[in-house]
Amino acid sequence: MPLFEISGNNLIPVEHTNFSIEKELQLLIEKNLATIFNCRFVASEFSTGALHAGRIDSLALSEDDNPVIIEYKKVESSELINQSLFYLHWIQDHKGDFEITVQRTLGNNIKVDWSDIRVICIAPNYKKYDLHAVQVMGANIELWKYRLFRNSSLYLEEVFQVAKSSVSIQVNDKNPVMVEAGKKAAQVRATATYAFEEHLEGKQKTIQSLIHSIREYILGLDPAIEEIPKKFYVAYKISQNIVCMWAQSNHVKLFVKLKASDIKSPPKSYRDVTNIGHYGTGDSEFTISSDSEFEEIKSYIELAYNKIGG
Repeated sequence: MPLFEISGNNLIPVEHTNFSIEKELQLLIEKNLATIFNCRFVASEFSTGALHAGRIDSLALSEDDNPVIIEYKKVESSELINQSLFYLHWIQDHKGDFEITVQRTLGNNIKVDWSDIRVICIAPNYKKYDLHAVQVMGANIELWKYRLFRNSSLYLEEVFQVAKSSVSIQVNDKNPVMVEAGKKAAQVRATATYAFEEHLEGKQKTIQSLIHSIREYILGLDPAIEEIPKKFYVAYKISQNIVCMWAQSNHVKLFVKLKASDIKSPPKSYRDVTNIGHYGTGDSEFTISSDSEFEEIKSYIELAYNKIGG
C-alpha cells in the first residue's frame, strides 16, 4: 500500500516506518477510538485476574453499546490472534467485571448490549495460515492492518472479518408459523444476530421495494461496507456506522452520521435528532417513503461515507 506525496505535478513516495514500541500504537488508537471506530474508551491493560494471568490491551464500548476488545502487535505474530480469542472467551464468562468497569468509566446509566462482542486485532501484517485459522474457527474477529509513514500518516485497512452465520433447523409436521418463529428465536440465541429479511415483514410492497433500493445503493458505495441487522434497525458500517435504517410500515427512517452543520439546503424529510433519542446511530434523520425522496438524500449518505474515511 504505497503512499505518495503530491509536489506540483510530481508524486514522491513516502517511506514506511514503525512505532518504536507497541505501546505507542496502543496509546494512539486509544486516544482516537471515537475517530477510528466510533467507540468509547473503557480501560487499558485490563487484568483478567491472577488465575488467567493476562491483560487485555484495550477495552471499549461500541456505538451500539457492545463490548469491544482491541489487541495490538507492532510485528507480524500469530500470538495476537490466539490472545484475542482467549480474551473473547474470557469476557463472555466475566460479563459482570466488564459491566462494572463500564459504569465506573462511562456512568451508571450505560447498559451493555451483549448481543455482539467486537474483537479487533491491529498489526502490520498477518500470515496466510492465521487468516485461514480464524476463518475455520469462525470467531467474531476483525483483522486490521496498519502502515505508519515518515510523514506522520497512519493507514488502517480491514483485511478480514468473519461473516456471521445463520442457523438451520429441520422440523416435521409442525405449525409453519410456530416453526418460523422458532427458527428466528434459535438464530438470535445461537448467533446473537438478526436477519435483514425480518425488517421487510409486515411492510407495504412499495416500502419493501424502497428498502431494497436503499440497501443496494449503500452497499454499492464500497465493497467494504458491512450490513449489520439489529433488532430494530439495520446498520451499515466500515470502521463505524455510516447510516442506520429503521423500516416502518409506511415509511423508512435513515439516521445518517452527519452533524446538523453538514446538512446544506435540508430537504423536507430532514430532522436534527442530536438531542433526541432514537434507534441506531447518527444525528441526521431522514424520513422517506418513495424513491424520489430517497434520491434527494443520496448525496448526504455519500458525504457521511466520505467523512468516515471510505
